[in-house]
Amino acid sequence: MADQVQKSALIIGASRGLGLGLSLELLTRGWHVTATVRSAAGGTGLEAFHEQVTMDLLDITDPATIGPFIDRMLGQIFDVVFINAGISGPQDKTAADVASADYAHLMFTNAISPIRLAGLLLPTVKQGTGILAFMSSILGSVDSNTTGYASLYSSSKAALNSLTRSFVAGLKNPDITVLTLHPGWVRTDMGGPGADIDVETSVHGLADVLEQQAGQGGHRFLNYKGETIPW
Repeated sequence: MADQVQKSALIIGASRGLGLGLSLELLTRGWHVTATVRSAAGGTGLEAFHEQVTMDLLDITDPATIGPFIDRMLGQIFDVVFINAGISGPQDKTAADVASADYAHLMFTNAISPIRLAGLLLPTVKQGTGILAFMSSILGSVDSNTTGYASLYSSSKAALNSLTRSFVAGLKNPDITVLTLHPGWVRTDMGGPGADIDVETSVHGLADVLEQQAGQGGHRFLNYKGETIPW
């Protein structure tokens, strides 16, 4: 790293699964990573990179943690700000039988909160080559929805995608790249043991996409292989 500037990333939601995996992948590539968790915990593997990693506490749905967190972040500049936090929501429920409060929590966590946070963190994204990324899913693609699988979760990711499009359209100086990313069907707590790929495969691909898309500008919906997904 002596002959190049160390890249930096802010990963929102890095306590486990894909957020943790992506943090570890970027750290192995020499990046500095600021990783947020909802509660302090050891044993994640991040400890091995103590000189490259900064841990911070954040719950994206809790205003009591958001304000102080933004105060700590403002003034810093990141090559990548990646908003990963999200939930699967009510299982085996549909619009016909889901409790209103449960669906409201799903939408607030997966769609509203990421966009609100993105607006607050926008000044921390490096102009020109910086990337603002959202973890979405191919299940959020309206065009690709031919099975109706996980309809409530799918609707929350479709809402995130739509809100992100509106967010990008409203940028006064859109001198950054915005990515909506599908990590693949991954063997995590959310994806389940029967998913197609492991976390390492997914995050290696996601890290490649981040490095390849730097400075490209615009807004794209891509999978972990860099392939375009229809909205």
